[in-house]
Amino acid sequence: MEVHISESWKNILKEEFEKEYFQNLVGFVKEEYTKYTCYPKGKEIFAAFDHCTFENVKVVIIGQDPYHGENQANGLCFSVHDGITHPPSLINIFKEIETDLGNPYPKSGNLEKWANQGVLLINATLTVRAHEAGSHQRKGWEQFTDAVIQKISEQKEHVVFLLWGGFAKKKGAKINTAKHHVLTSGHPSPLSANRGYWFGNKHFSKTNAYLKNISESEIKW
Repeated sequence: MEVHISESWKNILKEEFEKEYFQNLVGFVKEEYTKYTCYPKGKEIFAAFDHCTFENVKVVIIGQDPYHGENQANGLCFSVHDGITHPPSLINIFKEIETDLGNPYPKSGNLEKWANQGVLLINATLTVRAHEAGSHQRKGWEQFTDAVIQKISEQKEHVVFLLWGGFAKKKGAKINTAKHHVLTSGHPSPLSANRGYWFGNKHFSKTNAYLKNISESEIKW
């Protein structure tokens, strides 16, 4: 099966798509989508890459799993479709932006506008069965997204990586910190945020300060 992904990424990840584990993953995903309701929609599985070309990547945010509720996931980590109630982690992300930058809390939880500015919003696992969190973990997606992070680390410079929570920090272990700017904090989920590990991290203003310092355009969060 041909992977429908933007041309810039197709060239970067060509070798990965040809590997046996990825072919097995494609087979698994096709079967799951045939037998069960899965998210995001098939055409949105690689949305993070379609909205943010390899050349445009300035910031990387790493999530874990797509939302598994009805019509929530849109292929971008932490993001939901327009008109969908904001999940708790996204609420806390927007609250931090409010206090950090003074931006008003937005109506839409769709983060496409970030992706279009060069923010790669990537989940470690790109698909999930409806109402079954983690159901597509350990099938090959993690190996694929590790390869994505490694390619960015190796082939680009001065990318800001935002690693929120223990999972993202482990996922980002191979990032070359001599070439890239890595910011870490607790996860924006209520469990972590309410214990003081998220609010006040100022990752959004810090990201923009770094981008400005290297003469890159700032992100309109």
